[in-house]
Amino acid sequence: MKKQFEIHLATRKNILKTIENLSEEQLNKIPEGFSNNIMWNAAHVLVTQQLLCYKMAGLEMSLDETVIDLFKKGSDASYEVCQDEADIIKEELLTLAAKMEEDYNAGLFKSYETYPTSYNVELTSIEDAIQFNNIHEALHFGYIMALKKAL
Repeated sequence: MKKQFEIHLATRKNILKTIENLSEEQLNKIPEGFSNNIMWNAAHVLVTQQLLCYKMAGLEMSLDETVIDLFKKGSDASYEVCQDEADIIKEELLTLAAKMEEDYNAGLFKSYETYPTSYNVELTSIEDAIQFNNIHEALHFGYIMALKKAL
């Protein structure tokens, strides 16, 4: 799993590098032809990681329910984040990546509730969830790059 955590951290660092110098307005802008914005995608990867890896394992999530509701699958980008919120989300990208690896290595993920994804793949273990989460985050990193180009 070591390589999976390396991939996860690399994706999170790439997201941060891509959005680091964008203004609050740019982070919240929904370009024509898109249905969400850069900040929604960045926050969405945080929320999805918590739901897929922690909630489905019966563990406490590190994000507030309000944040989860704003950025979970099926939500929209109507909520505009302020600069302070954007800074917290950016910080959590690295913090929660490191926490998941620490928690995994500490053996905290003891069980996992089977989850059928919209990708038509069934997740049956934390290892499945971590690997699938990497694919999901790479997909949203691609959206972030496209959104930035469309600004």
